[in-house]
Amino acid sequence: MFKKILIANRGEIACRVIKTARRMGIATVAVYSDADRDALHVEMADEAVHIGPAPAAESYLVADKIIAACKETGAEAVHPGYGFLSERASFCEALEKQGIVFIGPKPKAIMAMGDKIESKKFANAAKVSTVPGYLGVIEDAAHAEKIAGEIGYPVMIKASAGGGGKGMRIAWNQAEVRDGFDRARSEAKSSFGDDRVFIEKYVVDPRHIEIQVLADAHGNVVYLGERECSIQRRNQKVAEEAPSPFLDEKTRAAMGEQSVALAKAVDYQSAGTVEFIVDRDRNFYFLEMNTRLQVEHPVTELVTGIDLVEQMIRVAAGEKLPFAQKDIKLNGWAVESRLYAEDPYRNFLPSIGRLTRYRPPAEGRTGDVVIRNDTGVFEGAEISMYYDPMIAKLCTWAPSRLQAVEAMGQALDAFVVDGIEHNVPFLAALMKHPRWREGRLSTGFIAEEYPEGFAPMAPDAAEEAALAAIALSVSLSEAGRREGFADRLRQASGPLREEWVVKLGGNYVPVVKLVDGLVTIPFEMEMEVAGRTETVVTDWRPGDPVWHGRIASRPVTAQIRPVLNGLRIDWQGLSVKARVFTPRHAELDRLMPVKLPPDTSKLLLCPMPGLVVSIAVAEGQEVKAGETLAVVEAMKMENVLRAERDLVVGKIKAAPGESLAVDAVIMEFA
Repeated sequence: MFKKILIANRGEIACRVIKTARRMGIATVAVYSDADRDALHVEMADEAVHIGPAPAAESYLVADKIIAACKETGAEAVHPGYGFLSERASFCEALEKQGIVFIGPKPKAIMAMGDKIESKKFANAAKVSTVPGYLGVIEDAAHAEKIAGEIGYPVMIKASAGGGGKGMRIAWNQAEVRDGFDRARSEAKSSFGDDRVFIEKYVVDPRHIEIQVLADAHGNVVYLGERECSIQRRNQKVAEEAPSPFLDEKTRAAMGEQSVALAKAVDYQSAGTVEFIVDRDRNFYFLEMNTRLQVEHPVTELVTGIDLVEQMIRVAAGEKLPFAQKDIKLNGWAVESRLYAEDPYRNFLPSIGRLTRYRPPAEGRTGDVVIRNDTGVFEGAEISMYYDPMIAKLCTWAPSRLQAVEAMGQALDAFVVDGIEHNVPFLAALMKHPRWREGRLSTGFIAEEYPEGFAPMAPDAAEEAALAAIALSVSLSEAGRREGFADRLRQASGPLREEWVVKLGGNYVPVVKLVDGLVTIPFEMEMEVAGRTETVVTDWRPGDPVWHGRIASRPVTAQIRPVLNGLRIDWQGLSVKARVFTPRHAELDRLMPVKLPPDTSKLLLCPMPGLVVSIAVAEGQEVKAGETLAVVEAMKMENVLRAERDLVVGKIKAAPGESLAVDAVIMEFA
C-alpha cells in the first residue's frame, strides 16, 4: 500500500479523498493555487504545494506542476478527483513515465472511453445501443447546421472532452445550432483545452441513469447499482438518488451487465461510470463512460456500504476486489443535493463572495436516518469566480425513498449559509414537489416545472399558520429575554397580551394566545392562528440561526434571520419577512405607503459577478428581441445576455475583458 498520495484537485473532492486516505493510514499532499491558499483541503492535508496563479489553466490543469509536486514531496501516487486532469490520458502516461501511480484507469481505457467521440465509435463497434448522431469532428458552424439538419431537430451539441455540463448546448432550430456551436467550442476550449465538439440526436423526455462499475487489475469487474441523475439544469446535475425509482430488477441487471461488458472490453481498472439515456419504455442507450470518480458517488456508497475512494486506492496498489457481484446488495435509499453558489431567484446565476456564516446540519446517524455532507469550505471561506460554484454535497440515507426525501427536506432547512446567494431554497422546494416525491422525473423536469424560472413561493394557508406561529414564538422569546436584562429602566407590567397580528409579506395573520402563562425556554404555547389551533413547542433561544420545534405535533426546522423591525423565516423553500404587531399597530401599518423598486427596464445589468467576454452590439444599433447583447463568463460558464424586447442601444458602459460586479451597468437603452 502507498505511504503517501497527492490529490491533484481542490474543494470538496480533495477533502473527500483526504478523509479516506487518513483512515487508511496514508499521508496526503494537497496542491493549491493563489486563490486556494487558505482553502480547507490545504489545511486538511499533511503537506501542501503551491502550483501557480488562480486560473485553472495556469495551475490545476498543468500536469508538469503536479508531477513536480510529487517529486518534491515523495508522493507515490496521484488521485485526480474529478474534472481538471482526471480524464486526460497524457497526464496518466506522464505519471507512469516518472514511476508515479495514477489512481484511476489506464491510458488505454481513458482514451477509448474518456473522449466522447471515440467512446461512441467504440460502443458502436461493441454493439452497444447508442443515440443517433455524427461522431466525426465538425469543422465550423455551417458544417454543424448541415449535420443537424440531417439528424433532425432537436440536437445536442457536446464538447468531446467535456463534462459537468460545460461545452454543451441543445439546439431546436438552425439559428440555435450556429450560436450553440460557437458557445460550446468556446466553453470547451477554456474549460478543457480542447475545442472539438460533436452532435447527436436529443432524446425528448429522457431520464439520465448511470451505472457505477468497479474493476481491478486481475479481470474482476462488478456493478454497484444505478444512480438516477435526471434532475438537471443547463445539463448540470442538481439532485441525485440511488437507486432509481424507475428501474425494475430486469432493466437494472441488463444495464449493469452491459456496463460490465463495456468495462472489460477496454480492460478497465478502477471506479468508472457508464451513463445511459432511458426513455419512458425503459429502453436504454449508451451515452458515455466517465473514466473517473463521479461527483454523485456518495449515494452509491450509502446504499452499498462500499467506500469507492478506498477501492480506487487499493486497485491502484494492485489489490483484488474483496467482493464479487453476488455480494453487492442495495440497502435503503440515498438522496444527494448539490449546494451551489448561485441565485435561484435570478435564473441560477453564479454568486461569489465570503461565507459569513456556514453551518451545515450535524452529520451521522439519528434513528433510521443518516446525514452526510461532503464539502470543501468553512465559515469565513471565499467562493471564487475561478472555479466550479459547488459549496457542498448534502446526502441523506433512510430505509425508504420517501423517508430519505423527508430527511433531506429537514436537513436543507437546517443548512445555514450566509454571505452569498445559494440554491438551498430551490432544493428545499424540490423536496416537497409532488412530481419529485412521486419519482416522475426526466432531464426536462426543471424546465417543465419552472418554465419562468424559480420564483419566491407564496405559502398556503397551513404554511402561513405555521410561519405565524414561529414568528410569534420568536418574538415572545426575545421579549422575555429582554425583560430579564439587568438594570432595565422599565419593565413590562400586567399580564402577557393575548391577541397579536403577524404580518407575513403583505398578509396580516391574527394570532390568539389561548392559555395564560409565562414565556419560558423551552417554549410551549397553545395558539389559535387564523382559525387553526396550534400547539407550538421549541427549544429555540434568541440568537440561534435555526428554529427546531413542533407545530401541532409536526416536526419543523426553519431558519431565523433578523431584519429591520422583524425577522426573515426560511422554511421548505419559502422565504418570508415576518413582523409581529399588536392589533392596533397592525391597523396603522396597513396605512403605510409601499416603496416600489427602481425602474431598470432601460438598463442591461450584469446578472452575476463575472468577466465580459464580448459586446455584440454598438451604440445606436437597433436590436430585435432575442438577439445577443453581451456574453459574460463566470465560474467556467459563458452566459449569453439577450434582448428581452426590440430596442435601440444607447450608451455602452463596459468593455470586453472588464470584470464586473453584480448589477453593474453594461449598457443603457434609448
